[in-house]
Amino acid sequence: MPTSDGQAQVLLVARSHASGLCAAQAATHQWAAGALPNVRLLGLVVIADAPGKRPKPLNELLRLISGGVPKLWELPWIEALRLGIPPNQVRLPPAYLRLIRDLDHELTEEQNA
Repeated sequence: MPTSDGQAQVLLVARSHASGLCAAQAATHQWAAGALPNVRLLGLVVIADAPGKRPKPLNELLRLISGGVPKLWELPWIEALRLGIPPNQVRLPPAYLRLIRDLDHELTEEQNA
């Protein structure tokens, strides 16, 4: 949805594996360098690529990337979604609900501006 000044509001989404984080890093570099002047980056959503703890090198890369984005949301693995259970039948962890709440707040503020 465009903002009142014509910018596109963008939510960058990546998986938490090395190639996903590297792609997110490249995109955030483009945005930070001003190569995307009509983009308002809302933040980065990182979705777990596997259950369990993320390896230390990937945590360090994510920490580096997150310093260059307005907001970071980390979403945990949900085995039920992988198994094909419809999302409306899955109890979402709090991180998912926070993302929904934060985006709703951000978009409502923009509409009221």
